[in-house]
Amino acid sequence: MKLKKITLKEIADKANLSTASVSMILSQKKLSRFSTQTINNVTQLANELGYEKGPKVKSNKSIYIICPSIYNPYYATLVQGVEMQAIKLGIKTIIINTYWNIEVEKNSLKQANINKISGIIFTMIPQLTNKVFDYCSNIPIVAIGDFHGSYDFDTIDLNNFEAGTKVAKHLIELGHKKIAYISTTLDSYHSARIRRKDGIIKEMEKQNIKDKLIIYTKNIASSTELNTPDIEYETGFKLAKKCLENNPEVTAIVGINDMLTYGIMDAILDSNLKIPQSISVCGFDNIFPSKFKSLGLTTVENYIIQRGMKAIILLNNRIENNNFHEGGITNVTRIKYTSDLVIRKSTAKPRSFL
Repeated sequence: MKLKKITLKEIADKANLSTASVSMILSQKKLSRFSTQTINNVTQLANELGYEKGPKVKSNKSIYIICPSIYNPYYATLVQGVEMQAIKLGIKTIIINTYWNIEVEKNSLKQANINKISGIIFTMIPQLTNKVFDYCSNIPIVAIGDFHGSYDFDTIDLNNFEAGTKVAKHLIELGHKKIAYISTTLDSYHSARIRRKDGIIKEMEKQNIKDKLIIYTKNIASSTELNTPDIEYETGFKLAKKCLENNPEVTAIVGINDMLTYGIMDAILDSNLKIPQSISVCGFDNIFPSKFKSLGLTTVENYIIQRGMKAIILLNNRIENNNFHEGGITNVTRIKYTSDLVIRKSTAKPRSFL
């Protein structure tokens, strides 16, 4: 004989509570609303009556993760950090690569409304910063990016200006004065690159370094980003070659990120120079290959995994608490991370000191 299945209503009737309250207690949700005695009473009744939970209802939350490209391990690691936590929260993720194409970003925001996406995480500051809610007016957004400006959406910030000062301070303490900075596109859409540069310049001025920062940069079109996967490495290699030819006095080169810096390192070696005996090299991001002993890159730890995980937790809180209204949020949350310099074998005193 098949036993009768006990319902939440039967437990609720015996406990003199609503079915919703019993459901929350047995699901261990919002327990702060109830006294310990009430929680214990409901749990005991459920056990005595032989209540069995039904199959766990899967979350129907889906989010977009919008990033420039996952070829660079920095963005791939950010995405993995988001997904590590998203899986725990039962959130489905859809990854969109924009290759810094504004139209792709715009269409993704419009599509988010059509597809009823629960939320959006940008692994960079959106290029359409001031128009995000024109295209996506009722969806919570979290951006992982640079500590710069004020936005109408939540951010997981990193102070790239401070990161630049830390790199410069390290090189100057070693004795370097002839320093070069190599970067892909430097414009308002890439504030992290500009602020890292500005941080280096500021620290050089603070330390009374009379020599100016030598800057080499190349604008990269969106189509090139898409069709040339190793564009950062290639740019680092070519610009470093040009820098070494035109500025033989340089004793240290800083790359905008680790991927580009790998190109710089190969250009130095290809020029029959040594690292760090001839040229010291620094990067930013501390992506996984930078830890390899064969590279030993001095770089800036930006806590990529942690920031990705924090972004999805922040977004999920917005979704769960429904504290988002059309046109934005009343209280923007900014979570700030401080970067740390990781010193490895790619930096040493300049050759004139050796």
